Amino acid sequence: MYGPEKSDSPIVPTKPANKAGRPAAESVEGRGGTAGNAGEQTTVRTQSRAAVSHAQSRIREAVKRNKQEKLTALHHHLTVDVLRAAFFALKKRAVPGIDQVTWTAYEADREAHLTTLQTRLQRGAYRALPARRTYIPKADGSQRPLGIAALEDKIVQAAVVIILTPVYEAEFLGFSYGFRPGRSQHDALDALAYGIKGRNVRWILDADIRSFFDTIDHAWLMAFLEHRIADKRILRLIQKWLKAGVLDKGAWVATEEGTPQGSVISPLLANIYLHYVYDLWVQAWRRRTATGDMIVVRYADDTIAGFQRLDTARQFLTDLRVRLAKFGLDLNPAKTRLLAFGRFVADRRAARGEGRPETFDFLGFTHICGTKRDGRGFQLWRKTKRARKWATIRRIAEDLRRMRHDPIDEQGRRLAAMLRGHYAYFGVPSNIAALFAVRHHVKVRWYLSLRRRSQRTRLTWRRMNVIVDRYLPRPTVLHPWPDSRFVVTHRQ
Repeated sequence: MYGPEKSDSPIVPTKPANKAGRPAAESVEGRGGTAGNAGEQTTVRTQSRAAVSHAQSRIREAVKRNKQEKLTALHHHLTVDVLRAAFFALKKRAVPGIDQVTWTAYEADREAHLTTLQTRLQRGAYRALPARRTYIPKADGSQRPLGIAALEDKIVQAAVVIILTPVYEAEFLGFSYGFRPGRSQHDALDALAYGIKGRNVRWILDADIRSFFDTIDHAWLMAFLEHRIADKRILRLIQKWLKAGVLDKGAWVATEEGTPQGSVISPLLANIYLHYVYDLWVQAWRRRTATGDMIVVRYADDTIAGFQRLDTARQFLTDLRVRLAKFGLDLNPAKTRLLAFGRFVADRRAARGEGRPETFDFLGFTHICGTKRDGRGFQLWRKTKRARKWATIRRIAEDLRRMRHDPIDEQGRRLAAMLRGHYAYFGVPSNIAALFAVRHHVKVRWYLSLRRRSQRTRLTWRRMNVIVDRYLPRPTVLHPWPDSRFVVTHRQ
């Protein structure tokens, strides 16, 4: 029988789920008619958010009442209001799937479309379309396959995520951060930094699961879902998306395993899979087998584990390989490393006159054992991962080539927006030099791009510095030190 072993599935205490609703942005125009339409749309969005909040509250109460029982009545929550909220949560400018229906086209007759869609769902007449396969470049030069679903598939998937979120927020463990409401990448980074600095961590396991999204076993995934969900109609919906296949270069390809990256429901399904395969197992392993301190942080399929003892770290790695193999997964040997890292390791190496310990990457940052500004005491440094930094610079250079002949004012606004987005994520303490380096590279490439607009250009570096100071924002630290924010976030 499919499902996790009883010994690997400890009971998780119920905790209140975070609110998933997000305020909608109103569009404001100067003309009265458009302003009226915007007000009407905002009213509809507000009503939809209220309906979603009510539905999630009812599900949350059912979860609390039935901590060990399967939930049998979820499909009826797929109302027009919930579908509408799911529709508004989608990206307006997203590339369409094989149906070629855009968000704007659907919006033109939104209520009629959603009513028809809800009727088909209730009658069981809804059919999932194949996802359209596309590829995007990764920072290391390889290509990542994405599956772009049809618009109505996105809507229904987003609605199912709305319904299932309060169910699994009561199940997921505290060290799981990926794609959960109220938990960001920086929350995971803070937890890791706090653990390395506050616990006796001397060894870091940087584990990478090979092609995780492409190798999820459908039978195990459905078994994990059935461990908590007994509503057959919800389970059939998920099966439809898993079996819909992909359209790759005009040819339909069956999907016997995996869940398409880029689909709305994939992050939740991935979290559910790893919750049973990894999280519950790690929780039990740490309690029964580990000796000394041990920390774990997981963001989607990226996980870092820290250990006090080397023998514990090696045993964990051996047992982890066996555990993953049982569920059709394996570690990527080229990207999985066990390295000495931590404040005690750095102190001992410094006392022996040796260099700093090795570094590791997590969520776009390279983590480094360093010292405080005064040279006394351990300090974890985080710098932009080299591949991520150069990927940003190359992307901006490509945009400069496309907009070379646009007015300087338009180019400046575009570049400023891209730099602000980069600063918003990477603007952490100890990383300010890397941000200035990105700004400098953008400045040089912008200068060369402007000079190529004409063979008789008179643009000098002195004039360019004036333009840069006017348009390109200077980097600033936008995030506090991780230990201070972690303490505030987890204050009881």
